[in-house]
Amino acid sequence: MAYIDLEKIKETKPIEELLKFSILNIDKPSGPTSFQVSQYVKNALNLNKTSHLGTLDPKVSGVLPILLGRACRLSDYFMHKEKKYVGIMRLHSDMQISLLKEKVKKFIGKISQLPPVRSRVKRELREREIKTFEILETNKKDVLFETEVEAGTYIRKLVHDIGLEIGGAHMLELRRTKASIFTEEKLYTLYELEKAIENYKKGDPSLLKQMITPAEIISEIMPVVQLIENKNLLKKVLTGKPLFKEDLEINISSLKTNENFCLFKEDIFIGVYKKVSEKEIIARPEFVFN
Repeated sequence: MAYIDLEKIKETKPIEELLKFSILNIDKPSGPTSFQVSQYVKNALNLNKTSHLGTLDPKVSGVLPILLGRACRLSDYFMHKEKKYVGIMRLHSDMQISLLKEKVKKFIGKISQLPPVRSRVKRELREREIKTFEILETNKKDVLFETEVEAGTYIRKLVHDIGLEIGGAHMLELRRTKASIFTEEKLYTLYELEKAIENYKKGDPSLLKQMITPAEIISEIMPVVQLIENKNLLKKVLTGKPLFKEDLEINISSLKTNENFCLFKEDIFIGVYKKVSEKEIIARPEFVFN
């Protein structure tokens, strides 16, 4: 599958165009809601729309990707990827670390969770996968842990459920270190964003441009397929035309039916398509960027 040069896109696109279809990886502080952070970014950049990837409780800090402009349409494709957290849980009674590690093993793999009372989703048991749960350090009854989980897992509830096995535990602090493909590697505080916007308004967009991730990064979570060189075809595709075998540079037979891929013309993002098993049509659009 093709490779998309994100740095080239950042260099060649004007900042005004980037802001209409990009992502800001914000370091959410403890305090505000995820929605409040998203609204702050929206107002600060004077955008019509923003959205956030995965809601963090007000007290939780860390990785909160904010989608800008039409990038909001891509939210669902990022949302269902794994999340990673670092946190502190307080045990309600003393326990040897070796025994604690043994008890935690029970929660690795598929578990059933009942969403908290305050959650916005329907309160019914649902299955989630705990990829890892590692005890990093202990200080008396405080336990530093790191966990990687399936999207939609409630860490506070996970800690509570672990507590039921060991005589009680509750979460003191939590920080998200990864959401989908976004990590702490390129993470920016609201203060840093504010300074970058100040410079941008004074005519220097370099800092803001450095912080922005083109939404074409969608190419890193699904296959990339290139449209053949044909101006008339491109015009039709941008109106929502389904794809035929001869429209693409490569054969997509290796993709599964209903699997998504992103369609590009060189470095220009066209949209997200789903492979179908129809007589002549091989893919239909889910989202076309025009």
